[in-house]
Amino acid sequence: MFVQNVWYVAAFESEFDQPFVARRLLDVLVLMFRTSAGQLCAMDDACPHRLLPLSQGKRVGDEIRCGYHGMCFSAQGECTHVPGQSGIPAAARVKTYPLELRHGLAWIWLGDETLADPELIPDLHWNNSLEWAASRGYHNIGANFRLLNDNLLDLSHETYVHEDTIGNDEEESIANYAVNVTVEAGCLTRAHREMPDIEAPPFFAMSLGGECVINRWQSAINLVPAINLTIVGFHPVEQDRSGALIGHVLHLLTPETETSTHYFWAFVRNYKIEDEAMTESVQKAIAATFDQDKAILEIQQKQMQERKTEVPTVAIKLDQAPIQARRLLEQRLKDEEENPAHVVAPPKLVPEHSFALLEEV
Repeated sequence: MFVQNVWYVAAFESEFDQPFVARRLLDVLVLMFRTSAGQLCAMDDACPHRLLPLSQGKRVGDEIRCGYHGMCFSAQGECTHVPGQSGIPAAARVKTYPLELRHGLAWIWLGDETLADPELIPDLHWNNSLEWAASRGYHNIGANFRLLNDNLLDLSHETYVHEDTIGNDEEESIANYAVNVTVEAGCLTRAHREMPDIEAPPFFAMSLGGECVINRWQSAINLVPAINLTIVGFHPVEQDRSGALIGHVLHLLTPETETSTHYFWAFVRNYKIEDEAMTESVQKAIAATFDQDKAILEIQQKQMQERKTEVPTVAIKLDQAPIQARRLLEQRLKDEEENPAHVVAPPKLVPEHSFALLEEV
């Protein structure tokens, strides 16, 4: 079960440099491309004749030609040519979906298209802002998106899963620092931690130019159904908080199937934004970190399927934020089932100067 009436990330803008992009999104095969006029379009990846995926065919100008019998379809899904005949059957058209470009991301709406208001797209402007440097990547995770939500809301696992990248030693386990969980607008869960006077983990030491003792804080944010942010701030203990280095990790999840997830991500930072070597180093470090998550999550999914059970089978204190977010998700699914026209306007995720917000938490 997926929330339908919401915008999901379908691709990075850079992916549209190729003729087309084909993906399974919410268990729907979709083909997407950008026309010569710059319009983004999305359609079912299936020819209405004999259901061969149109992605098995070829792009010809601003049309897609089926690779089986050569039928051609416009960006609006209309059949424009059937080899061997002049007439075109009325049913020879392909379903299309709203597709919008915003913040360097292509967003798709797979629900009721009459409700697809672009103003409902969450504000993730940092991804392509000139005031932030972005290190981007993609993982395909063989696990249900709920497990990724859980993982991103409970960052205490960093100590054990990511000890060589972003985790502290067990003596300074993240789990030992109190978490403040809040809910906003019935659709956003925020879990905040302050971690003062700790040894800088490898990733943070790299950002600061060497090992040191830091004050660190982080907020894990989940926007129903599958947008997550990790807001991190850190600075050497001898320096003032107002000069902290700030990073926003954008975890943009789109279900592929019930047991697999598209994971579009970006680490955006407000420091050394012209340093391309750092941007590349950050990209490699974050990719390695998410490789570790991928391994854990896919094992977890396999265990759930083999044991025919859900998680957590035993809840602990650290599950507070994940459980709260799951409740909001289930309520959203229930609301949409009872009212197919149900939509929710996303609240503002974080202010521009996020460290100011975190001081107030």
